Amino acid sequence: MEKGDIVVNNVSIKFNLNPEKIDNLKEYVIKKLKGEISYQEFWALKDVSFELKKGERLGILGLNGSGKSTLLKTIAGVYKPTTGTVRKSGLLMPMLELGAGFDMQYTGRENVFLYGSVLGFKRDFMREHYREIVDFSELNEFMNVPLKNYSSGMRARLGFSIATVLKPDILILDEVLSVGDAKFKKKSENKMMELIEGGTTVLFVSHSLSQVQRICNKAMILDHGKMISFGDIDEVSKEYEKIIE
Repeated sequence: MEKGDIVVNNVSIKFNLNPEKIDNLKEYVIKKLKGEISYQEFWALKDVSFELKKGERLGILGLNGSGKSTLLKTIAGVYKPTTGTVRKSGLLMPMLELGAGFDMQYTGRENVFLYGSVLGFKRDFMREHYREIVDFSELNEFMNVPLKNYSSGMRARLGFSIATVLKPDILILDEVLSVGDAKFKKKSENKMMELIEGGTTVLFVSHSLSQVQRICNKAMILDHGKMISFGDIDEVSKEYEKIIE
């Protein structure tokens, strides 16, 4: 596989949902020993297969609860498929939830180095790129402030700034570009296009169809965990417009 390639083969994800409310561990253990714990099977993804080559940009479309975020988390390695396989090559940078990977007690500056170390980058590398990260995020006056005092938009800006300066082979974005003011959204999209021109593979979830159309050249539609369409962005967009009418 070339760096940036992704192969998803017949992936399904099953969650066991407990319909009862259990308030504490003691109650759980007692019910478990008595055989009173029951689960309801929920298939969040059902037999999803597709391939992406280096530099392709996939927009994942679907209504709430369709399995979009679950698919991204599975590709990122957060979830292990119940059945099927995910293969990918190169540095993968997931931005799945605002503040994911950050420590809220640490300052913005400390989180830059923490996040870099988690991803395997040496402190010297992060120090070299620190100013670039701060300048892009426009958070200079807040870098010595703990992240617990940041707004969700500020955390997203810092996370996006770190992710994009590292120039990953695969970038996964879940609604991240929808946070922040119009100026920063435009700036983020321009940065995305720079990465794309450099060959970064992108998986992108957004409720904004127009944003997906600007960034992506491919798209898929998920419906209750099933992939019902996959192909060229223009063709799939037309199908999705009929769904949301």
